[in-house]
Amino acid sequence: MIVTSTDSVEGRPVVQYLGIVAGEAIMGVNVFRDLFSSVRDIVGGRAGGYQAALREAREAAFADMQDAARSLGADAIVGVDVDYEVLGKENGMLMVSVNGTAVRLR
Repeated sequence: MIVTSTDSVEGRPVVQYLGIVAGEAIMGVNVFRDLFSSVRDIVGGRAGGYQAALREAREAAFADMQDAARSLGADAIVGVDVDYEVLGKENGMLMVSVNGTAVRLR
């Protein structure tokens, strides 16, 4: 399935708009990741635990969105937007939400 943040796919005109589709993923970041990320923040560098959690959440959200589009008979999703949110500083929950428009292309 073609997934793009643009409003069209070059050379493939949209023949039908099927509706907005979305995917969400909420992931908990465990205590060990939090501890090592805090140490890493003090000494500098990248927080690999958080990066992995964000990547996993993003991939899950995209998969959910694509499943929703497939169920509508779409062969592409255009105008995709990705949002990240921290749900409560103390509980360490990360939310990734994606949405776009499911379409059929020629």
